[in-house]
Amino acid sequence: MSQNVDLNTRPEPDQVLLDIANYVCDYKVDSAEAYDTARNCLMDTLGCGLLALRFPECTKLLGPLVEGTVVPNGARVPGTQFRLDPVKAAWDIGCIIRWLDYNDTWLAAEWGHPSDNLGAILAVADHLSQIRISTGKPPLLMRDVLTAMIKAHEIQGVLALENSFNRVGLCHVLLVRVASTAIATHMLGGTKNQIVDALSQAWLDGSSLRTYRHAPNAGPRKSWAAGDATSRAVRLADLTLRGEIGYPSVLTAPTWGFYDVSFKGNSLSFTRSYESYVMENILFKISFPAEFHSQTAAEAAVRLHPQVKDRLTDIEKIVIHTHESAIRIISKVGPLNNPADRDHCLQYMTAVPLVFGNLVAENYEDSFHSANPIIDELRAKMEIHESKAYTKEYLEPEKRSIANALQVYFKNGDCTQKVEIQYPVGHRRRREEGIPLLEAKFQANLATRFPTNRSEEIYALCKDQQKLEETPVHEFMELLVI
Repeated sequence: MSQNVDLNTRPEPDQVLLDIANYVCDYKVDSAEAYDTARNCLMDTLGCGLLALRFPECTKLLGPLVEGTVVPNGARVPGTQFRLDPVKAAWDIGCIIRWLDYNDTWLAAEWGHPSDNLGAILAVADHLSQIRISTGKPPLLMRDVLTAMIKAHEIQGVLALENSFNRVGLCHVLLVRVASTAIATHMLGGTKNQIVDALSQAWLDGSSLRTYRHAPNAGPRKSWAAGDATSRAVRLADLTLRGEIGYPSVLTAPTWGFYDVSFKGNSLSFTRSYESYVMENILFKISFPAEFHSQTAAEAAVRLHPQVKDRLTDIEKIVIHTHESAIRIISKVGPLNNPADRDHCLQYMTAVPLVFGNLVAENYEDSFHSANPIIDELRAKMEIHESKAYTKEYLEPEKRSIANALQVYFKNGDCTQKVEIQYPVGHRRRREEGIPLLEAKFQANLATRFPTNRSEEIYALCKDQQKLEETPVHEFMELLVI
């Protein structure tokens, strides 16, 4: 036989695809902690989306592609009057969730924001529930949404534990597309084989480059990239259910597979099976709308604010000890060109709370930045050092700290104490302290969009685990229409 031919025997599906499909179809979530955390995650994620609606740069991207389009049984976009097809609804929901960099975070070899998957989950669940009601069938319940969230978190998070996509220049929203594709296909009634097929399509798409997240190209695409990914997932699920075939060795195919093309020939590595670990250990951004590696630095700056606020012009240097991931992702010098540039700058996110005692979304806007030159003056005085201990404990499964330490030195030789914070308030180790603050954050975000009575109704429902779980999805989404 000639050696210049390909053997055209269709292979068995890659094990990675099978493992995800088996988990989605067969695993029963029985963790009360996971469901309770998912409920809190739902509140927090929706609140982040509602807050983003205050920003015109976000809202200009929302709504139907053709104005006036009417979609029967269309999915609602929280905080708006939009009723869209599930693909565009997933885009819009995912966009508002991620716009302010304020929703949950997962940090490991790869990082990301698993609640980004809620774009696909809510869009599909709302659409399906309305269809079911219209045909005399029972709707999906919010318990189904919470289950889907737990599983989407787990898929994205477990894939991220040992596999660094950022080190080969790929954006973590790839994992949003993979997780959302598996969940959306299952919700839409796909079989295990169809989930495998849809997953292969998700990996075939490859990944966005991280260019838009890093200097000198950081820009607002990072605020809608996850919406784009979760929307694409719904589209791939739909295509599969229309009969599109899968590509079983999408990861492992020599030369043409994901591993060889995009992952430098390496295969994915796993240290644990899919359960509910990720949701139980998820990190909430409670204090600041800021890239998560900076959360403890910003908290340390708030603590030092009273000591430095009247001595800003006397500062000689500001020393930050941090972990390797923070240096690689968000440490930058030079001009900051837009809000997306600023909310991914460790120095900026430390300087603002040093000066003002807090850090809010409006602090990234051009008008605020230009009105406060002291921020860039302090940035220029910052020294960034890696702590090997912080880097090590960042990756330890039982710790997963996100530590920063901050100290300010003055021209006369004085200095503040060194403020070290290892775990941000949104960490699992600070849940007791963090959840009341998360609830207050949700209430404040509701108030930016709804009148008092509606805000109180939504909040009361979300606080009641059993009542929330028993609520039909379409009824819950109706509460979120303005």
